[in-house]
Amino acid sequence: MESYSVLMSVYSGEEPEHLKQSIGSMKAQTLPFARLILVCDGPLGKELEDVIAAEAGELRERFFCLRLPERKGLGNALRAGLLHCETPFVARMDSDDLSRPDRCEQEMARLLEGYDLVGGYISEFALAPGDRDSCRKVPLSEDEIRGWLPRRNPFNHVTVMFRRESVLGAGGYQPFEGFEDYCLWVRLLGKGHSCKACNLPKVMVDVRTGSGFAARRGSFSYAGRVLAFQRYLRREGIIGVPDLIRNCLMRVTLALLPARTRNRIYARFLRENIRNENI
Repeated sequence: MESYSVLMSVYSGEEPEHLKQSIGSMKAQTLPFARLILVCDGPLGKELEDVIAAEAGELRERFFCLRLPERKGLGNALRAGLLHCETPFVARMDSDDLSRPDRCEQEMARLLEGYDLVGGYISEFALAPGDRDSCRKVPLSEDEIRGWLPRRNPFNHVTVMFRRESVLGAGGYQPFEGFEDYCLWVRLLGKGHSCKACNLPKVMVDVRTGSGFAARRGSFSYAGRVLAFQRYLRREGIIGVPDLIRNCLMRVTLALLPARTRNRIYARFLRENIRNENI
């Protein structure tokens, strides 16, 4: 199979043990990566630096650490890191989540069939994988993905693998806070674009939500970013005025609800229980 790189960003607020576990899940892949690109988004503390030093010592030439002098945000960090991914394919990974062992092998198989972008489901957890039985499923076929694009993000960012030249050809990652990935999908899949994409009907990554998950999606500043992104979708011709109004009303209202209420809405309407599913 073709080689691939892992693209990951970390900042000072990450837990060192979470970073260690996340990198460990990539080292355990049944299809090994050629190189792991870790972007340090601003200065880090000693404990995170100790984890990075240990991984660099173990992985040697398979590890590359790119340091940004100050925090620039996820979009800028990934944009910089992608330029150091020299392999044809790239796997995204967050610094606190856990990839399933065969994730990259399954996704690479689809990429080698001619796809440009491949993702899958995520299972959310608080303390240990499986403790919530909560899954975010996404559309599978390209037609379904394009159908989701005007209203919901059709990919779980942390699960995706992509063809590097396709993403660079679409302008790479952009600094659109909170919507860095969604913005990229719009440029890859919007009107007139020929990106071939799919999602696999399996959980690819266990995602750590924790107590801050709802808080990150609830504030006046987040509501402002929601409005800005909806205007972007309108400018790109992805949505019309009726969709713009509906999306803004729904998403801004959700952002301004109390965190506990917002969590209940996510759990009831935007997630699925997978207790008895083999995915």
